[in-house]
Amino acid sequence: MAAPGAASAQSVSVATLTKGDVPVTLTSLGTISSLATATVKSQISGYLTEIHFHEGQMVEKGELLVQIDPRPYEALLTQYQGQLEKDQALLDNARLDLQRYQRLIKQDSTSRQTVDTAAATVRQYEGLVRSDKGQVDTQKLNLVYCRIVSPVHGRVGLRQVDVGNYVTPSDTNGVVVVTQIDPISVVFTLPEESLRKLMKRLREGARPAVTVYDRAYAEKLATGVLDAVDNQIDTSTGTVKLRALFENANGALFPNQFVNVELLLDTQRDVVVAPATAIRSGAPGTFVYVVNSGDTVSVRKITTGASAGGNVAILSGLAPGDRLVVEGAERLSEGAKIRIPSQSARADRGRP
Repeated sequence: MAAPGAASAQSVSVATLTKGDVPVTLTSLGTISSLATATVKSQISGYLTEIHFHEGQMVEKGELLVQIDPRPYEALLTQYQGQLEKDQALLDNARLDLQRYQRLIKQDSTSRQTVDTAAATVRQYEGLVRSDKGQVDTQKLNLVYCRIVSPVHGRVGLRQVDVGNYVTPSDTNGVVVVTQIDPISVVFTLPEESLRKLMKRLREGARPAVTVYDRAYAEKLATGVLDAVDNQIDTSTGTVKLRALFENANGALFPNQFVNVELLLDTQRDVVVAPATAIRSGAPGTFVYVVNSGDTVSVRKITTGASAGGNVAILSGLAPGDRLVVEGAERLSEGAKIRIPSQSARADRGRP
């Protein structure tokens, strides 16, 4: 038989408070962004003879991607080297002639015009030799350009050419796109109201941790660090851009992927922690129902701090060991009687 007044007592669930640490976080939406994306283009014109990569593979900086037929440039190099040798020989001979005429003019055995003409011939051949050396260097460089290498460490995309294609420097799509994915960055925004607190932490030497989650906020993808804050606020949105860096060896972060971002601004340590479901708002302000020894409740005004993971930091109004109503508080008021089902009774109600 139920005790008198038991029928009017409200059945509730309670939680006993303890102390703990609560992180102070700022949340946002962000986009994964590569630190380097290179459209690899040919710097010379020629036919592709070899492709040395598979689409989607990782390549190192300087790794050979494709080979352009070098034979036309080898032939030109031979031609210009021959021209250089010819003009160098003419220059050497012109210098000897000039030396002879300079000795003869001292003996009044030749004219000044002859000496001047010989000197002009030397300068002419010197110019030809410099031009020839430039042509030789150009062809040597073109032979280097016949080997197209990756400018960055990263993942290659879908190739834009095949063996036998004729490529030129003006090709818009290039040969392939290489995207650096490790490390990788996340670009996100924060409202200007949060900027003051963040900049204060940065001036103190902090390097806040940044964690990213998938779009459903169901899976943690990676944790990195804040790398940079933009130098101006976007007046159209009232936000500022930030960038965080992440190690991405496992490839969990993909360029242009949308993610949820949490920036750890600070941590409130050794504070009273209450379940968020116990916190209520109303005429008294922010309050909770505290369970008294006689199975009644009292309204207690509180001051809250940061919240994370379903818990809220309590800055004033509560102490460790206090018991709060976390479920069934909808019809409670000051001094209301409550009934706390035993753990075994709750388990029995859950059985079929």
